Amino acid sequence: MDNIFIREVCVMLKNLKKMISYYRPYIGTFLLDMFCAVLASAIALAIPLVVRYITSEVIYLETGAKERIIYLGIILVVLVMVQFAANYYITDIGHVMGAKMERNMRAEIFSHYQKLSFSFFDDQKVGQLMSRITSDLFEICELLHHGPENIIISLIKIIGAFVILMGISKYLTLAAFILVPFMFIFVFFLNKRMRRAFRENRRKVADINTQIEDNLSGIRVVKSFANEKIEEEKFRVGNDAFLKAKRSSYRYLGLFHSGMTAFILLVNILVIVSGAILISDGKVLIPDFIAFLLYINIFTEPIRVIVDFTEQFQNGYTGFERFMEILNIEPDIVDKEGAVELTDVKGDITFEDVSFKYKDGAHRVLRHIDLDIKAGSYVALVGSSGGGKTTLCSLIPRFYDVTNGSIKIDGKDIRDLKLKSLRDHIGIVQQDVYLFAGTVLENISYGKPGASREEIIEAAKLANAHDFIMELPNGYDTDIGQRGIKLSGGQKQRLSIARVFLKNPPILIFDEATSALDNESENIVKESLEKLAKNRTTIVIAHRLSTVRNAERILVLTENGIEESGTHDELMAKGGIYAGLYKWNA
Repeated sequence: MDNIFIREVCVMLKNLKKMISYYRPYIGTFLLDMFCAVLASAIALAIPLVVRYITSEVIYLETGAKERIIYLGIILVVLVMVQFAANYYITDIGHVMGAKMERNMRAEIFSHYQKLSFSFFDDQKVGQLMSRITSDLFEICELLHHGPENIIISLIKIIGAFVILMGISKYLTLAAFILVPFMFIFVFFLNKRMRRAFRENRRKVADINTQIEDNLSGIRVVKSFANEKIEEEKFRVGNDAFLKAKRSSYRYLGLFHSGMTAFILLVNILVIVSGAILISDGKVLIPDFIAFLLYINIFTEPIRVIVDFTEQFQNGYTGFERFMEILNIEPDIVDKEGAVELTDVKGDITFEDVSFKYKDGAHRVLRHIDLDIKAGSYVALVGSSGGGKTTLCSLIPRFYDVTNGSIKIDGKDIRDLKLKSLRDHIGIVQQDVYLFAGTVLENISYGKPGASREEIIEAAKLANAHDFIMELPNGYDTDIGQRGIKLSGGQKQRLSIARVFLKNPPILIFDEATSALDNESENIVKESLEKLAKNRTTIVIAHRLSTVRNAERILVLTENGIEESGTHDELMAKGGIYAGLYKWNA
């Protein structure tokens, strides 16, 4: 139990150290923000002193009392204006500082997402990841902005009020502070439960985000099956779970707020009762008692601020814990020390005793694969679904790393190459084309950022896409919608091929690029693919075996590895697995 507590404390200290590091670029703004907080607090403490001076001394002056009061009134107005300026700086510039920190944190986590490997995203939901980069970060930065100033203001007011109150009356101060230790004990016991409840809130919000993202992304499927009610029921379950988590957190929060309010009222009652007794005994003067009551309000106000800060800290820190969970995940595929650039690529690809499985203890997908693909050759991969065809091709650009064995390009182990350099020389055309929200031009240029309009148009022509693009409302500047929803399957596929033409890589992978298309679209795309494959090392994963009859070499991949290899005619003559697949496919 003690070890768990120590470990939690160490993690919290590490997280807080990381949290504090985000102030570094804005240290000047932060220090001025703190100065303004101190100034505003000092003025709040000074005003009751002036009031006490007026009520206890000035009003009893025989001459010049009115002039003195007007003079002091002007001082009070000036102090209020200074306090106004300080509070304005805290609210305006301080909030902008918080927004800048939020921007920096968002950039950091987004950049980290880009570094993480396929294996990470295989187990994640987009809505969960979105929640960490949006709502979690907002709460964190509210804490980073308001937290320090609230603590500074509260400490100054509490300490200052205590010193001044002691100067007015030790007896009344004892009455005011006698309940403070019990308040802190109350906070301590509720704090851990509140933190756990707020962390659960974060998880449930992320679950709802996932549900919404999943529903909206698949809204056409939902409507095509008329399953709106089913989706509403799924959402209701998640929404109710969120409400349940909220109820739990609000139960603790309600207990916390009501408890603190009760403590503050008890403090006031104790002071009033004690003050009345002390006045009747002649131990406290009425002006001092009035000043004391004013300071009690200054004393209880920061306690309320601390109450709010506690809730804010729970929200912000639990969000930061989730933020750090992502940043602490190390990408499993990175450049090794001393990795080199891949240059002068011919396109020879060699698999040497390659085995692969997705997770420890999981079923091994590939077993002892030995394969030699010569530069410029056209090789087809066929086999039943789940045989590992896509997995094998995903190992070449190191989307996953081999479990055993090695893959080499031009005799160089791909693990010795820089990732960007490796992937820059490989072009992939997939069955499920992903186009980004934006224009046709922007989507094609993704293959070569910074390419000229002329280069993009030439790539589109090579992909047989130019003609249909020119028929769009704004040609290359037409917005194609989310995931290219305004285009047909064949049109989207040709844009993805144009992207690869623009990239101009020496190695190509076609992952069932035509299997989802109608015959007319397939013929157009097939022509584009054959044009693209010319003089490049090309690996084609084929669903329709008729599309790879002309491949120089066909590999039949099963759970046992590559069981057959040869041309279409050779494999048909053999009458083995390929022949059976081809006849069944036909």
